[in-house]
Amino acid sequence: MQSDKTTHFGYRDVPETEKSGLVSDVFHSVANKYDLMNDLMSFGAHRLWKRFAIQQARVRKGQQVLDVAGGTGDMTALFAKEVGSHGRVTLSDINPAMLQQGRNRLLDQGLVSNIDFVLADAENLPFPEDSFDCVCIAFGLRNVTHVDRALASMQKVLKPGGRIIILEFSHPAVPGLDKLYDAYSFNILPKLGKLVANDEASYQYLVESIRKHPDQETLKTMMDKAGFARCHYFNLAGGIVALHKAYNI
Repeated sequence: MQSDKTTHFGYRDVPETEKSGLVSDVFHSVANKYDLMNDLMSFGAHRLWKRFAIQQARVRKGQQVLDVAGGTGDMTALFAKEVGSHGRVTLSDINPAMLQQGRNRLLDQGLVSNIDFVLADAENLPFPEDSFDCVCIAFGLRNVTHVDRALASMQKVLKPGGRIIILEFSHPAVPGLDKLYDAYSFNILPKLGKLVANDEASYQYLVESIRKHPDQETLKTMMDKAGFARCHYFNLAGGIVALHKAYNI
């Protein structure tokens, strides 16, 4: 019997069973313009946010890293350089088009010698328990259907003492910034998506999905409940983006 539970897809309520397919359609549509749009939307700041995430991850040579919802491979490329030839990075993504973009991009950079590519659902990661020294998900958590299940799945594959890094759009923490951010997000981003990627609807979803994502304290509480320890977060760009960091126990 089909579940009658619903969840949000942007501001729309949809059956839970349909969300992953709808999200997949979004990323299939924007895959070939994804990196360009990231640069344009953030004025290049996403690169600084990702480098800060790498610094906080503090991975060492020879370690094993999982980049969940790794998309076109920005974080994977940075991690691959950190772990070196004796380490390994696994780029996982639920969307075949995004995974292929990542593979092609990293091949072009000559960075695949210590990288694996796995088609996988963040809510049900197909890896043994205690496999990775660090698990990272950057700008992907808001797209999963059940955030709690994704957190539990990542906790399961993380080694004791390992670190989880979550980089995600969040909620402005500076007074007055929310109004400016809303004006930019709702009036500019979808039009930019139409102009550059010929897809206004996908970037309207992007804007809406950010508003539906848990705020900083709520996500911290969810990570605590998932079994992570010493969870804390950093607000970047006034809270427009937050980096949550915690350890497995």
